[in-house]
Formats: sequence, structure tokens, C-alpha cells
Amino acid sequence: MAGDWNEVTLGEISDFRAGSVFKPSHQGNADGEIPFIKVSDMNLPENAVRILSANNWVSKAVARDLRAKPLPPGAVVFAKIGEALRQNRLRQVVRDTIVDNNMMGAIPRRDRVDEGFFYYTLSQFDFAEIAQGTALPYLTVSSISNLKLSLPELHEQRAIAHILSSLDNKIELNRRMSATLETMARSHFKAWFVYFAPVRAKAEGHDPGLPPHLASVFPDRLIVTEHGEVPEGWEVKPLSEIAEFLNGLALQKYPATDPADSLPVIKIAELRNGVTAKSDRASRDVPDKYIVRDGDFLFSWSGSLLAKFWTEGDGALNQHLFKVSSDRYPTWFIAEWVQVHLEEFQNIAASKATTMGHIQRGHLNAAMTNCPPNSGLADLGSVISPLVERRIQIDLESRTLAAIRDTLLPKLISGDLRVKDAETYLDRVL
Repeated sequence: MAGDWNEVTLGEISDFRAGSVFKPSHQGNADGEIPFIKVSDMNLPENAVRILSANNWVSKAVARDLRAKPLPPGAVVFAKIGEALRQNRLRQVVRDTIVDNNMMGAIPRRDRVDEGFFYYTLSQFDFAEIAQGTALPYLTVSSISNLKLSLPELHEQRAIAHILSSLDNKIELNRRMSATLETMARSHFKAWFVYFAPVRAKAEGHDPGLPPHLASVFPDRLIVTEHGEVPEGWEVKPLSEIAEFLNGLALQKYPATDPADSLPVIKIAELRNGVTAKSDRASRDVPDKYIVRDGDFLFSWSGSLLAKFWTEGDGALNQHLFKVSSDRYPTWFIAEWVQVHLEEFQNIAASKATTMGHIQRGHLNAAMTNCPPNSGLADLGSVISPLVERRIQIDLESRTLAAIRDTLLPKLISGDLRVKDAETYLDRVL
């Protein structure tokens, strides 16, 4: 700890505000002026650090009816009860915001603490450690107010917050770039392989709007099959035929004897939120085909039914997840076909009300794909594949940036690393 820093409690530098009861009549109100944040909003990807969007909004009149006093910009919000408390997610609000009664807001006193420094400081506390209750842990204002921290002068607080927020801002920019690339790739894919827009244009005597080498991939007419219309010369194949869906293992059979030389177990939680300190570990004796590496495409077939390219480093594939691959078709092609059918699969899983929602192999057999000749697929891949590959690289870069941030954060917040040293380090690695 830096010798010239002061030890204070959170109660000395901030005020705490409880949430309000959310009424069912407010559900889905997108016309309001004030976001009403529930615990589920903390999972939205665009809310990684700051609350930028919400599923529910209320008017100022409704806020008055709720007797809710909005949290001001710069306040930090977090869950105060149950499993969400254990997950320890924090977000900073950027506009007047109301939170529900399962959450709490902490408002920094700006004459004492920079709001950015305040957010990063709070992120270092494990609120679950001071929670009361066991089956349903909960936070109290008194317990959180008594937490102690070291506080430098305001100018150094701002410098520390600037370094850390620069990394988070770059990660957020990468997230938006990745989302844009995903949208571009999916738009091309659906236009070409699902809606056959170039074929329909040529059939009507119009220019498909593509370079000649791409336009030539598409015939000028559709033929009718038992699965509907398909471009002449193309094949219709089940999803299960174009890709292998490797189900994961019950990894308790491969316990990690040495945590330092082990693999994180990739479950649905890791697919959604990445590897954390709470992730289970498995021995490296897991058969090689069940080891997941960066760039592999994963698909959870039960529970949430998520599908994404993995970019969190080596891991062990748990049951309820598929690793999707193919010896014949490129990864971008099989991944996009999974995405095309994902909503359908999610609806099938949601219809299984008596069990945990899931799909079966038969659903993969019933999901059809449209496959052009191999030469044409390579030409079309020259457009879509770079978008997918660039997205994977951006996500990998974000992982590196997050690792740098997570290394610097505790050292900067404690004073073990001073600002000039951190700036020198960043100049060297970025």
C-alpha cells in the first residue's frame, strides 16, 4: 500500500441507495425516459462496464408513482441478494437510473473520490464474503459501508481511472466492431444461402450486384425440392451431415490433481460469461478431441442454447455442449448454419416444460442446409471467412486487453504500482 494514501471506509466516501419494487405493468415499456435496471440487465454484453441499455424503461411520472429516487450518473449498481450477489457483477450508470429491489446503488461523493476510481475500487471487493445468510445471502448497508480501502489524492485517482478505462474503452470498441462484423457476415450468408437473393435477381433479369466471379456461383433459376426452392445445382443436406457435433464429457471423471497444470471446464456458464476463478478444473488427461482451443465453434444443446466461437484459451468440453467441426466444409459455413437454425432450436427447447430444455440429435437431422458446389463455396468464402476470422482475432485481442487490465487493476488500486510505471508498461505491450 502506498504510504501517502489514506485509509477510509466506503461509508465515508459514498452513499447507498436501495432499489424499488418493479411492477408487472412496467414490463417491456420502451417509451420511458429512465432505465429500470434488473439483475438480468447486468448480463447484457453492451453493459460490460457501464449501463448503456435496459430491457425496461419508465417515465418520470411512473418513477414518482414508485417513489423511486433515481441514481445519478457515476453511481455503481450491483445485486444485493441471492446467486447474482455471488456473481459479483458491477456496472456504472451513465444517466439517471432506477434499480429494482434486488439491487443496490453506491453513489460516490465527488469531493472525495473520482467516480471511475470508485468503480474500479468496488470491483475488487467480493461482496459475497460480507453477505449475511447462507441459503439466500444478502448485503446490508452497514456491512458494505464498513469496507476499508486506500485512497490517494484526487489527481492520482483520475490518472489511475484513466489507465484502466482506456483498456475498458478499447475492449468496448472491440465488442462493437465484433458485433458489426457478425452482422455483416450473417447478412451476406442469409442473402446468399437462405434467401438466394442473387439467384432471384438473375432469374428476373437483374444484375445481382456482385463481382463476376461471385455472380457466376449463382445459377439463374431455382428448382423445387421436397424441402422447398433451392438454386439449380445445389444440394440440400441435414445439418448433421455437413458437420460433426461432438458432445462433451462428464468431466468429474477427469479431476484436476494439480490446479496449476489443469484445464478450465467449459460449461454453459463459461460459454456465456467466459472462464472465471470459479470455473471447475479438469486434468490435462482429457482425450485430445475434447480439448477446446481458440477458434473452435461451440454450441450448447440444453439450457440456454448458445452458439459462438471460443476465444478464452484451452479448455475441456463438458457434457451438454457440442464442439462443431467438419472435414469437408469450412467452419464459417457450418457455424452460420447453426446460427440460422438457432432460434428454431431454442423454441424446441423452450417447449419442453417438464425438463431442462434441450434438443436431440433428431433435430439436427431435421434441420436442412443449402450447399453450393465446392468451388462456389470457396469463392463465397473469400467474402465471409475474413469477416469471421477478423471477429475471432478481435475477440482474442480483447481477452489480452482484459488480462492486462486485470493484472494492473489490483496493483494500481492498492498503490503497489504507480501511474508512471503502469503507463510505461502499457506503452511497451500495446
